[in-house]
Amino acid sequence: MKCPFCGHLETQVVETRVSEDADFIRRRRQCGHCEKRFTTYERPEVSFPAVVKKDGRRVDYVPAKLRASFSLALRKRPVSTEQVDSAIERIEEKLLNLGAREVAAARLGEMVMRELKKLDKVAYIRFASVYRSFEDIDEFRALVDEVRK
Repeated sequence: MKCPFCGHLETQVVETRVSEDADFIRRRRQCGHCEKRFTTYERPEVSFPAVVKKDGRRVDYVPAKLRASFSLALRKRPVSTEQVDSAIERIEEKLLNLGAREVAAARLGEMVMRELKKLDKVAYIRFASVYRSFEDIDEFRALVDEVRK
């Protein structure tokens, strides 16, 4: 690690600590040349696949958009934040486990629908009706009948 004070390349780790939430490691280092101390932080670098939209555009995966979709579907529904966080974590884990550089928006939408179906049937129907762009009441009725089974 390069010393930020003198630029010397040899530094020694004096102390290592894991953060309270275990998201990063904090290291105190000391320069072998000027003997000044400084702190570094190590975080894992994860890269989610790009999302390929229906029109072929590729956009970055944005966790806030996923959370917003859940919030909209679950508006005024009795589902805890912890349940939503768990559902989002499961989706993100699946995305990372795919090992792909890209994922179709439709596949991501299906993952959201599966999680919503487990959490709340009304939220599932809300999301599905918009996501699948229902044209008439029969499509909506078929979805409701599917949920009743």
